[in-house]
Amino acid sequence: MTLSLDFLALPLLTASALLLLSLVAGLFSARLGFSFLLVFLVAGMLLGENGPGGVVFEDFRLAFWVGNVALAVILLDGGLRTRYATFRTGLRPSLLLATAGVAVSAALTGLGAWLLLDLDWRLALLLGAIVGSTDAAAVFALLQTSGVRLNERVASTLEIESGLNDPMAVFLTLALIGLAMTPNTGAARLGWAPLLALVQQFGWGLMLGGGLGWALADGLRLLARLTRPGSGVRALLLLSAGMAVFALTTWVGGSGFLAVYIFGLVVGNRARGSVAPALQAMDGYAWMAQAGMFLLLGLLVTPTEALGTLLPALGVAAVLMLVARPLAVWLCLLPFRFPPREVAFIAWVGLRGAVPIVLAVFPVMAGVDGAKTFFNIAFVVVLASLLLQGATLPWAARRTGVALPDRDDPVAARQVYGDFEVPANTPMAALCRFYGWPPVEDEQLTVGEWFGRACEHAPVEGDQRRWGPAELSVRRVQGGTIERIGIRLEETGDAGGEGGEGGRDATP
Repeated sequence: MTLSLDFLALPLLTASALLLLSLVAGLFSARLGFSFLLVFLVAGMLLGENGPGGVVFEDFRLAFWVGNVALAVILLDGGLRTRYATFRTGLRPSLLLATAGVAVSAALTGLGAWLLLDLDWRLALLLGAIVGSTDAAAVFALLQTSGVRLNERVASTLEIESGLNDPMAVFLTLALIGLAMTPNTGAARLGWAPLLALVQQFGWGLMLGGGLGWALADGLRLLARLTRPGSGVRALLLLSAGMAVFALTTWVGGSGFLAVYIFGLVVGNRARGSVAPALQAMDGYAWMAQAGMFLLLGLLVTPTEALGTLLPALGVAAVLMLVARPLAVWLCLLPFRFPPREVAFIAWVGLRGAVPIVLAVFPVMAGVDGAKTFFNIAFVVVLASLLLQGATLPWAARRTGVALPDRDDPVAARQVYGDFEVPANTPMAALCRFYGWPPVEDEQLTVGEWFGRACEHAPVEGDQRRWGPAELSVRRVQGGTIERIGIRLEETGDAGGEGGEGGRDATP
């Protein structure tokens, strides 16, 4: 009797061919402006029971397990690539967006769901919590593949928010599941339990992620000096350590997502020389995690069921994208005095990805009535977000003026910064006399100091201020200090000669 290996070969052939075709299609879709991840989600749907593949898959427990592990890998990779300097401009607004912003988005979206779907208020708020947070996988992937270079304040705010908001979304989802499962218990009778649970989630996440990251960074540096492991081995060390941190933190009741992101952040900054060779391999792990997660979640969706709630689900998506997210972003960024154009862009690029679909599995596993409807609505919301917000990111960045020119494109640099540039230590009073601008009150100020005082926040490349007939912009920032200022004049005249970086040096 011959042993048949069809049980191994056929599923492996199907999975690998599907992944290969999805990757190739994803590369072309990215060139067309669509999210790379959208292709994997659609490929999973085509493989499913309503597609040509005809595969019936309803293992929510497996999808939940794979989704959580994949998100942990993606957050680890994102943390390893984030520099401490990024937190100079993005930490405080990101923290507010990742906590109060998620709560406001969830509440407003829940109100919309209550009106559109005629749900009990507890279930409506639960649906709002499921779709209320931005997705790290979608944000990290789209910022990498869009080809758009955003100014530091906007990019850091989006990246840090997406890395930190999962704990709040998980907390709200679990708390509201508990409320929905015990309808006779009012919100007021819950007492301090939800607040203590939130503190526990953030506390354990910060403590274990930071502490274990600090310890591993020292160990990794020592290991690199003693054994000189290859880049692949280093990546495996980081991956296994990150998964252990995620699992340990989750086991003790903390936020594994927050812990693994903080762990990657600490290790990536404290042992940068040891981590850098592993980043290319880590990028491959992260992409594999994203591809597998979106394929599996797409396979879990039954499109014919989702069509039954399509119109209300699109209404929920519209409330989220056009009302809840913009209002939450505006309220959270108001104390930091972000320029309106940056607020508009951050509000629009509140991408939803795998996180809402993974969170929608929670009520299914808990046995909440009508939980499969939440899953279908979350899927439609994610699909709408990837199609509309993801595809329009480059256009929105250019439209709102947050996109910066490529550093190797002098023509684009002149269009953004003007034809002239000066060192930041040039006296502002001298520039005023040279160009005939209105005088400044303090003639001892350099143009960099004047610009810093005129800003209501830490200056970043691309910031602009008008003075008289001129528009001044930050061309280069190093370590939080302005180094070069671009000048755009209504009438340029013949001042200055040829300068560096595609502009003309106009120093008086």
